[in-house]
Amino acid sequence: MASLAASPPRQPGLSRPAVLGLALGGLLLASIIANLRLGAVAISGADLLAVLAGATPADPSAELVLMGIRGPRMVAAMAVGAGLALAGAAMQALFRNPLAEPGLLGVSTGAALGAAGWLVAGGTVAALVPAGLLPFGLPLMGFLGAVAAIVLVLALGARSRGPEATLLMLLIGIGVNAMGGALIGMASYVATDTELRALSTWMMGSLAQVEQAVLVPALLLLSLAAAGIATTARSLDLLALGEAPAQHLGLDTDRLRRLLGLMVALIVGAAVALSGIIGFVGLIVPHIVRLIAGPGHRALLPLVALGGAVLLSLADLAARLVALPAEVPVGIVMALVGAPAFLALLLGRVRGGLQ
Repeated sequence: MASLAASPPRQPGLSRPAVLGLALGGLLLASIIANLRLGAVAISGADLLAVLAGATPADPSAELVLMGIRGPRMVAAMAVGAGLALAGAAMQALFRNPLAEPGLLGVSTGAALGAAGWLVAGGTVAALVPAGLLPFGLPLMGFLGAVAAIVLVLALGARSRGPEATLLMLLIGIGVNAMGGALIGMASYVATDTELRALSTWMMGSLAQVEQAVLVPALLLLSLAAAGIATTARSLDLLALGEAPAQHLGLDTDRLRRLLGLMVALIVGAAVALSGIIGFVGLIVPHIVRLIAGPGHRALLPLVALGGAVLLSLADLAARLVALPAEVPVGIVMALVGAPAFLALLLGRVRGGLQ
């Protein structure tokens, strides 16, 4: 007893979410430095520091490359990755299934359909659009397509209440995906070779053509939607207990469902405006972070956003470096990483009895 009394008190260590946050923060900083320095034109550390400090770099082209090309592209990659990961976490919490992701409700397909419509028919309506708005045509149509898809899902899903509404939204999303896929196929069939190549490149997902004029409003929408999802952390914890128990504890599940659907639409719409269609970020990042940090959404949501930013920025770096001086669409890189991760996740669920 005396020895127990004399022993010094244990010093609590860092929690697992804190450790993961520090690790992801370090990875993000490393990815920022690597994205700014590496590429077809290598930037020295001294030139990078000079540009960041507002001084004149030794290489005159360094400032143009960093501020005009790589800087906006890196910001877009981190914002899109964080947004898609947050949207995935919201969908997985809503459906209480780690296999859920933002495209489940047809939002990505709606965005792709809007973009396909612009790429195929944009030349016809270009004469009706002010010249200053033409650069915004593709991202705007992608955004409107995403919003239209979620409005349709929410409007039809409002016919039901309670636990059945979530299942109905899922089934409607499957229908929207099927219909949107058919219309995209029709647009591809009637497109010219040039239009078809542009559509294929956009649907592969790429950050090579990030427009600074589009970046600012897209970042604003992503920030607003991320803040909206962050306010639902406690509600998502209650929803994890089941829809009926959450309602007994005072949660308005129908309102939460509509809010999450709208926030996911804003995120996907803004993301596709910047990068086209990029899959798997919203699927694998929330699941991995949940395994490490636990299910509490107060810590999970910011860690998921950080993890998504790290993953997509590293994927974009790989896309730029793997085939120099050319580059691979980042959507292909994410598919090569995400598909095996998805299969591993799916097989793990099968071995666990799909519980």
